[in-house]
Amino acid sequence: MKEIWLLADGDEWEEVKEKIRNAIELGFDGVIVKGDLIEKVKKLGKINVIPLEELIEVKSVKDQEKALTKDISLLKFSDWKVIPLENIIAMKKGKALVIVEDLEDAKLALTTLEKGADGIVVKGNREELKKYYEISKTEERNLILLKARVKEIRPLGLGERVCIDTVSLMTPGEGMLVGNKASFMFLIASESEESEYVSSRPFRVNAGSVNAYLKIGDKTRYLSELKAGEEVEIVRFDGRTRKSYVGRIKIERRPLILIVAETNGIEGSVILQNAETIKLVNPEGRHLSVSVLKEGEEVLVWVGERARHFGVGVEEFILEK
Repeated sequence: MKEIWLLADGDEWEEVKEKIRNAIELGFDGVIVKGDLIEKVKKLGKINVIPLEELIEVKSVKDQEKALTKDISLLKFSDWKVIPLENIIAMKKGKALVIVEDLEDAKLALTTLEKGADGIVVKGNREELKKYYEISKTEERNLILLKARVKEIRPLGLGERVCIDTVSLMTPGEGMLVGNKASFMFLIASESEESEYVSSRPFRVNAGSVNAYLKIGDKTRYLSELKAGEEVEIVRFDGRTRKSYVGRIKIERRPLILIVAETNGIEGSVILQNAETIKLVNPEGRHLSVSVLKEGEEVLVWVGERARHFGVGVEEFILEK
């Protein structure tokens, strides 16, 4: 997920304070201020702070090399050039935050080499900050979801399943990517549809068994690991994504069902609670309850290329079945 930071480089605390309040209220990830103001910032609210003195102005190869040694590098390009940023993105091990001057620069920084910088650092009034926030958070990326044909549906015995209650309201066609393999995940629908038996819970995804992977950006997490306050990714049937956070995790013992599907010769599976409110999503964005799902029906899946180690893609041999 991309980050957005505020550059509040003024000397007058009263002026800086108002800008920081805007950043906190808008949900910014952090602020950049002069070192002598850091303690005052911490009293305003819980937000990350980096001293302005750590700024690296990239003018030469030497500056570029210095940026590569930092865990978090705060970068300014005096004469905006894509090539130095490409080099830093390609070789960096830490986090790269780039100061941008306008919306076009922001879009460029976030998409350079497709991967983009880890975040942008911006200035402006509240309305301008809102526009930067929208670029960095709500237009991060589109995933390519594929049609997969259901091959097997098999009721299992009891097991623990995980409900993810988020701080966001989801709509029909939205959910999360979950699967038994890190490289093959099913779009599990939110409980945003009314049911004959229970009211809709549009903040919830009944995601699956405790062993399953959840896709979050370029990483994965086990469902059993999640806890309140952690970041999750909401995915729409057309591949659009947005960020949210866990409000709570609810793990309960329930009857389970195994779903196996195949796309382009690749097979994957997921284990879900066996109940009519748990649904997958078809290519048109319609929810399909596991209680009436049939072999041969099409559902949406995401297929990756690499195996995972501690949630991160790795180039090694791992066979998952």
